Amino acid sequence: MIRACPHCNAKNRVPARHLADTGRCGGCKQPLPPLAEPVDADAALFNEITRDARVPVLVDFWAPWCGPCQMAAPHVKQAAANLAGAAVVLKVNTEDHPMLASAYDVRSIPNFALFRNGVLAWQQPGLLSHRELEQAVRGP
Repeated sequence: MIRACPHCNAKNRVPARHLADTGRCGGCKQPLPPLAEPVDADAALFNEITRDARVPVLVDFWAPWCGPCQMAAPHVKQAAANLAGAAVVLKVNTEDHPMLASAYDVRSIPNFALFRNGVLAWQQPGLLSHRELEQAVRGP
């Protein structure tokens, strides 16, 4: 995945296994913080990150026309910020990637899924707050 440095805007290739780590920009050598925002994922990126990430991966299956999905978006963004370094958050547009949604039996949206070590560990349809999403990642 390509990430822009917040200091110099240089493009940095970051492997999926390091998205939750603090790295160093290849251009300015300043710290490149862990990913702290949701990533729009296609099937290839979804597969790479869920397979290779060393932290849990929270996935928001959504669609642009879905009102509850729009209401969930700020919660997903807040959860990504709060979980930076502890999890990676992906957004999968079910309109653009229906086969991916079908593979995980997504029948209603928003639908949240949690992957640990490449395996689906939890799934919940419906509108959830950022606290509920964070709790699902961190566990009881």
